[in-house]
Amino acid sequence: MKATKKLGIWMDHASANIMEYTTEPIKITTINSKFTHNEKEKSINKSENLMHNKEQHQQAEYYKALGETIKKYEEVLLFGPTDAKVELFNILKKDNLFSEIKIEMKQTDKMNEDQQQNFIKDYFSNQLHSL
Repeated sequence: MKATKKLGIWMDHASANIMEYTTEPIKITTINSKFTHNEKEKSINKSENLMHNKEQHQQAEYYKALGETIKKYEEVLLFGPTDAKVELFNILKKDNLFSEIKIEMKQTDKMNEDQQQNFIKDYFSNQLHSL
């Protein structure tokens, strides 16, 4: 039986920690949104409309980068404290490229990296036992 490629992504609107579920120690790769607090401050000073346009564009780039990573996996868990995971999930569901990928979401609090890794391990190992 072929092992399923599984991925966990802890995310908020600013950054995403990407963790592949393997038997090896989990490595974390981070993708950051370019729309930082500093960007927001600069944009607000110019105009609110400009800020929203810039934010939407940079969030779209951020979600696209995450989508490129997700394409390589068969099962993906999106988790974190904000609605960023819901926004990404909705974008992915509209794209047929992701129709064969099992994507689930879980609401969690802010977590440090150890907590994130433990969450991924628990989630995917419990999933194996429930088959």
